[in-house]
Amino acid sequence: MATGPDAPRPSGRFDEEIDELRTLVSEMGGLAEAQIATAIDALVRRDGDLGLHVAEADAELDRMEAEAEAKAVAIIAGTAPGAEGLRELVAALKISAIIERIGDYAKNIGKRASSMAAAAPVQPVAIIPEMGRLASSMLKDALDAYVERDARLALDVMMRDTSVDDLYNSLFRSLLTYMMENPHHITPSAHLLFIAKNIERIGDHATNIAEMVHFQVTGQHLVERPKADQTPLFIQPRTDNP
Repeated sequence: MATGPDAPRPSGRFDEEIDELRTLVSEMGGLAEAQIATAIDALVRRDGDLGLHVAEADAELDRMEAEAEAKAVAIIAGTAPGAEGLRELVAALKISAIIERIGDYAKNIGKRASSMAAAAPVQPVAIIPEMGRLASSMLKDALDAYVERDARLALDVMMRDTSVDDLYNSLFRSLLTYMMENPHHITPSAHLLFIAKNIERIGDHATNIAEMVHFQVTGQHLVERPKADQTPLFIQPRTDNP
């Protein structure tokens, strides 16, 4: 029997290490949820310093993703996991990367919230907290589905993505009208559009996590659901050369 650091670990130890990895990924998700909430709070309160704080806090998520990747690689190197174990490890790697990306979106929201703090208030900003609440709840439930291996909850998260898309489409139309009515609103409205798009992408990534959880639990890939984001219909493509 092989011995030493590269020898396969007993299955009980494998389960313990998977649990540790799952806990780390869950902690990453909790931090990402907090960053989203703080970034949106900074926007609503027009607190530029708080927005910058979110941007600065993103480094911790980067560190945790690197730790999760190292843990997953160490588990693979020290065991010979079967199909189910491999799905678990692949899910952890992909989900940690998605959460890190969600942290980047929260950082972007924080930066733009800081830029908007000194500008005139933009009326359609009232839609943003509801978008953020929906996207954050999707992320929370997707991570709960991951920890609990709950394919049904994962499916529920996927079905809720349309609600975030609908709010984004509504805000997009409102901001177009708002900018046309008063050119002075163009800059803050553009910031708000980017913020809304970041939240919409957070919802997309929560859906991606849910899809990964469903595959992890069932071993079945889902057919991609069409997006409800209709904003490209309102954008005239450029015909000039860059």
